Formats: sequence, C-alpha cells, structure tokens
Amino acid sequence: MPLVELYGHEDTRALLSESVSAGKLPGSLLFHGPRGVGKQRLALWLGQLLLCTADNKPCGKCRGCEYSRNLTHPDLHWYFPRLRPKDPDPALADVVDDYQEAIAERLANGGLYAAPSGNEGIFVATTRAIVQQASLTPAMASRKVFIIGDAERMVPQEGAEFAANAFLKLLEEPSLKTTIILTSSEPGALLPTIRSRTVSIRIPPLPDAAVRAFLADPVVETALQKAGAPKSTVERLSLAGGAPGQLLGDEARSRAIRAARKLLDAALSPNESARHAALMGVGAAGARGAFSDTLDAMLILVGERMRAALHDADEARALRASRAADSVARALDQASGNVNPQLIAARLLRELSVSLS
Repeated sequence: MPLVELYGHEDTRALLSESVSAGKLPGSLLFHGPRGVGKQRLALWLGQLLLCTADNKPCGKCRGCEYSRNLTHPDLHWYFPRLRPKDPDPALADVVDDYQEAIAERLANGGLYAAPSGNEGIFVATTRAIVQQASLTPAMASRKVFIIGDAERMVPQEGAEFAANAFLKLLEEPSLKTTIILTSSEPGALLPTIRSRTVSIRIPPLPDAAVRAFLADPVVETALQKAGAPKSTVERLSLAGGAPGQLLGDEARSRAIRAARKLLDAALSPNESARHAALMGVGAAGARGAFSDTLDAMLILVGERMRAALHDADEARALRASRAADSVARALDQASGNVNPQLIAARLLRELSVSLS
C-alpha cells in the first residue's frame, strides 16, 4: 500500500517547489507546527520531489516517485522515535533493519500512525546510523534525503558526544547531495544547537476543506475506525482542529472520548440510574490520570456545542455551553489534586445538568 495522499499545505508546497527549482532549498530544514497537521507527510512529499527524475516534480510516475511513495527508495531515509534498543551499542545494520520493520508497519496503514509513546525516543544508535548513512554515496538518485520526525525526542546521552557533534556538523554543513528535514511539534524542546543549524518553516493547521478531503480517503477511514475515532464527520472535524493526525491517537485517547461522551449524555439524561452508571465507570482515586484525559476530551465536546450555538446565532445556548465549559475546567483543576474522581464527577454532572438543560 502506498502512502496516503498529502492533503492541503498548498502554499508551503509551492514555496518549497520554487526553492528547489531555483536551487535555493536549504540543506537542513525544520518543519514545526501543531501535532497532527501532517509535517512528516509533507517532509516525505518533499523527499519525493527531490528524488523525482522528471521535469515536472513530483511527477508521481517515474521510478523515483514510485519508490518514494512506497517508502522503498534507497536514498529516502525516515527516522522517528523508537523504543530504546536492548543492545546499548547495536550495529548499523541492526538499527536500519529495525526502522525498515517500523516503516513497513506504518506503510501497512498508508503511512498513518499514532503519536509516539512517552518511552520512545531517537537514541544515540539512531543518530550514529544517520551520520553513517549520510557519509555514503547515493544508491540510486543524485542525492539523499533524511527525514527525522518528532526530532524533539532526540535523547542526549553521556559518552555519546562524538555522535552528537557529528550530527550537528552534518546539520550545519550537509553535502550538496544531502537534504535533512527535521519535524517537531515542540520546537522549544529541541536543543538550541540543533535549532540554530536549521531553517525553520512553520506548518499551520489545515483548513476544513483539506481536513474533509483527508477524512474522505478510504485508507484514512479504515485507520480511524481502528483508532476508535468518532463516526460523525462534524465531530471528527471538531476534534481534529485542523490537525487530523490527532484522530489517530492511541486507545487511551479513544477511551477518553468515549468516556467523556458517556458522562455528557448522563448529565443530559433525566434518568438517575444513567448518572449512577456513569459515575461507577469513572473509577476511584487510582484512576486520576484517565479521568483527567476524560475531562480534556469533554472540554472539546462542550466546545463543539458552543461553536454550533454561535453558528446558529443562539446566544442563550452558547452561554449555557460556556458555563458548562467553565465547570469542566474547574473539575480538571480539581482532578490534579488529591480528590476522588467520583466526587468530582458527581458534582460536575449536577452542574452540567443545570447548565445545559
């Protein structure tokens, strides 16, 4: 399965195409912007453009484009956070093999993937692999392209100064045959020595039209169903907020959305037993983290109600939704303290019942 199409970012693509045509594309780039806006997919598109052999780039038909779309081009290298290797000093071949397997997993979903977990990073073994591969002659094309996704996850390690310095030198002075594209949703977390050696390009959220086109892609629909995303296009648009990649979150996010919707439905129900059942599903003190995630998701759902009311010019309904959002925000603040989630939820349900009725 090839990569899903790149949707949106027309202005950025035009700017990059002009820079490539004029021979003015910087050797080291940093794409930064909100998580889920498609920064890595845009970087892969740029890689395809750079490796295309036709005049009208990217043509989508030449061998270079075909290999790039299938992530099999030997000169297109994609790195991103992975679990720490068990071997503290793995061979280059082992690192490359691990990434080939990881890329194959992503490609099986059209290149769609959830955000990396907290224990995944870009460790020194990966940094060494990038530096070593950058020193090699291109295998098929006239140049090499390196994409390093979630670059803020690059982990400095003691005793790895040589690899870190070599990577910084690569960023500062890439060869004419090498382009390096870093992406980050948290550019402030990048080392200043890395930021200073790249040309930053902000990747903005997508407009609704581009998000709708993305959501209409059959491969995307399958991935969203697996991720437990809401079925409603309107709700997906709201939750995406111009960054549809966020809808591909892990199961914890999906559970939070489902739990938030259940609590909201219970608050609006006249049936007391429905509220009792919803409270039983909240859990006790040990579930504070999951409860906070649920409240985060509820803020999004209540915000959608407020936006819908404003769209309909219904000021009274918008005010009720605004008060509900205030209640959820207070509950979220209380959840960070030593308070039983069920007690917070019980009060929240009462307040939402009054606010939204």
